[in-house]
Amino acid sequence: MDSTLEIISEILQLKSRRNAVILVHNYQRPEVQDIADFIGDSLELSQEAARTDADVIVFCGVHFMAETAYIINPRKTVLLPDIEAGCPMANMITAADLIARKKELGNPTVVCYINSSAAVKAESDICCTSANAIKVVQSLGNKDILFVPDQYLGEWVAEKTGRKLHLWPGYCPTHRKILAEDIIRLKKQHPGAIALVHPECSKEARQAADQVLSTGGMIRLVKASPAQEFIIGTEVGIISRLHRENPDKIFIPVSEKAVCPQMKRTTLEKVLWSLQDMKYKVTVPEDIRIRALTSVERMLSIV
Repeated sequence: MDSTLEIISEILQLKSRRNAVILVHNYQRPEVQDIADFIGDSLELSQEAARTDADVIVFCGVHFMAETAYIINPRKTVLLPDIEAGCPMANMITAADLIARKKELGNPTVVCYINSSAAVKAESDICCTSANAIKVVQSLGNKDILFVPDQYLGEWVAEKTGRKLHLWPGYCPTHRKILAEDIIRLKKQHPGAIALVHPECSKEARQAADQVLSTGGMIRLVKASPAQEFIIGTEVGIISRLHRENPDKIFIPVSEKAVCPQMKRTTLEKVLWSLQDMKYKVTVPEDIRIRALTSVERMLSIV
């Protein structure tokens, strides 16, 4: 038997024995996506984590995602196959940073992108994802809002809602590699293609695209669209899922450089070892978890 098939077989056996569920982000390696019980964007994975009846959640993503699953499910065991899988954007703000900025601004309402630590979520009023950020901000009426940590997502939300937001200067290094000039060039080369970009991209890239969508939104649009070609402006991992679900359509990445090295840390071997040794367990101190849970539950109630 092929070694990959052996690993997959062992994973499936252990998953059954442990009563585990494997949640996989759209940016993961293709072979890791193939073993998912559920694959999606941050919002969809948060929703799935909230309703699973599994005893063990194996989160194939990055650290803040596993933390969020634990925040929602403190009685379950949450495993992150590679404990070093982090998020550069999430590291661009700390709870102390946020507390200081809130004081400077006179204690505004804080909308916190889910790409942040549990400690930052605990100092926020409500979380959001790229899929529901507009709805979240609209739900807050005329409140003074500080949006953290992604300046580009916050800028896009401000454009769409007509609201003036205080923005934190964070960003995703991977999405910064998606450039307007590349989108324009590819649209000329593929005149029938629809250009889709993620709201973590720069304003120039967003303006060059046809639509700005979360990864879940991209998946749904491609499936429903009669178009045959799509220019994809987000982390390239999503393209394997797009191909798998739409084998008759063509997908062109804006940039082959748009690879998140943190998302790619997870391998099939690490998923197997995680289930074998029940590592690495992700937890959150209870006082932080309780406050972060309020932010996450407010987000989930809006969807």
